[in-house]
Amino acid sequence: MNPVVDSDDCSLDLLEFPDKPEEACGVFGIYGPGLEVAKLTYFGLYALQHRGQESAGIATFTGADVHLHKDMGLVSQVFDESTLQHMGGTLAVGHTRYSTTGSSRIVNAQPVLVPTALGPLALAHNGNLVNTQALRQTVVAQMPSQASLISTTDSEIMAWAIANQVNAGLGWIDASVNAMRQFQGAFSLVIGTPSGLMGIRDSHGVRPLVLGILAGENSSESYYVLASETCALDIIGAEYVRDVQPGELVWIDDQGLKSHIWSPPEDKLCIFEMIYFARPDSLMEGHTLYSYRQRLGQQLGQESAVPADLVIAVPDSGVPAAIGYSQATGVPYAEGLIKNRYVGRTFIQPTQAMREAGIRMKLNPLKDVLEGKRIVIVDDSIVRGTTSRKIVRALREAGAKEVHMRISSPPVTHPCFYGIDTDNQDQLIAATKTIAEIAAQIGVDSLSYLTWAGMIAATKAQQGSQFCSACFTGDYPITIPDPVKRSKLVLEKSLAN
Repeated sequence: MNPVVDSDDCSLDLLEFPDKPEEACGVFGIYGPGLEVAKLTYFGLYALQHRGQESAGIATFTGADVHLHKDMGLVSQVFDESTLQHMGGTLAVGHTRYSTTGSSRIVNAQPVLVPTALGPLALAHNGNLVNTQALRQTVVAQMPSQASLISTTDSEIMAWAIANQVNAGLGWIDASVNAMRQFQGAFSLVIGTPSGLMGIRDSHGVRPLVLGILAGENSSESYYVLASETCALDIIGAEYVRDVQPGELVWIDDQGLKSHIWSPPEDKLCIFEMIYFARPDSLMEGHTLYSYRQRLGQQLGQESAVPADLVIAVPDSGVPAAIGYSQATGVPYAEGLIKNRYVGRTFIQPTQAMREAGIRMKLNPLKDVLEGKRIVIVDDSIVRGTTSRKIVRALREAGAKEVHMRISSPPVTHPCFYGIDTDNQDQLIAATKTIAEIAAQIGVDSLSYLTWAGMIAATKAQQGSQFCSACFTGDYPITIPDPVKRSKLVLEKSLAN
């Protein structure tokens, strides 16, 4: 094993605590002898940047030699042409991170690299385990005496769980299957080894993972690609083949692809992936998420139409649903808020006056469009309500006569334990207030959410049970240990709407 780790620690400051569930991580992998695998992985991660902006990393393999580069920041900040040119290899694994376990520090950036008896293993993880503490004790007890955990993430524990099985004499596939059976929670993994590339999905398939194929210059050549979403395949010209199935392990090497069903599947794809997290141009359940989100808006319009002059969106995530709402109600759609797409993260604190102006650093209202109008504003969710209140105030200051808010998902009443960073339950506004109380707090003339049945109907699925919608219902498909549950699920009951 010959790892090269290039990294520097840095801290991150946000303008304010985000008022949205924060994105899951993004994973990418490619087996491509003769290709510029590091550069292809860079572009794959670039397409997945919406899934995490805290850190990024790539590991490339040439046999047992591995080069790892990871750092805090955006993909374009972590990598440059020179760095990628020095990362040759036959396969690569990449990761872009938003922390759901472990703090925002360089030691928690991925891929995680650990040594094994068969050579190095690089693991990139999207998801969250719920049995981390118990698993940690088991894994540490089995680790080589000279080894130790250096991060605070469940991902490093998962990597060492596989390494321990390899060190006990098993091959890559059997070792991984044995380790997976110790994991409780949500995980989509891309794993690089000296011998091949693996993609693994938990038996519920909570987090997405897709398989694609990239044609080589020679018509007889093709290369397999793994990614969190199909948009990462599109950017490098790869063709979507299929999803990695819940409970499936795929192994990719010079002999091609082999599939292993390591656990009976029980589909529970996170429905918030479809509503908000994944990019609108990605495919899920056989259609683009833009189309799905448009159908959410159409359903919302059928359920909660109100007399109005214009429909506008909270950009960018609310745009498809706002267009769908306009189509269903006949109320014209217009842009009423312009988004500054270059805000990102900043180390410079705004002035007090700018803080009081609130939302305008990210969203600026168009006064001549809004003045004197009855406005319906469509968003995908309300979590704490702080951003919604600022937006509504800005619309009224711009001259809106009435402001009606429509939300293209049901009320978020429960926290996520499966890889989405949400507040404790007592910080979720819909868990502590009625819809009427929320409307009063954010300052709208009326507020309506999409019903759970309407949300499921828009998926065109046979039944709603194939999705995880625990953030709306409290029905968690994977058992959560009581101490973990008590850490976030702090209310005895939610208020009725």
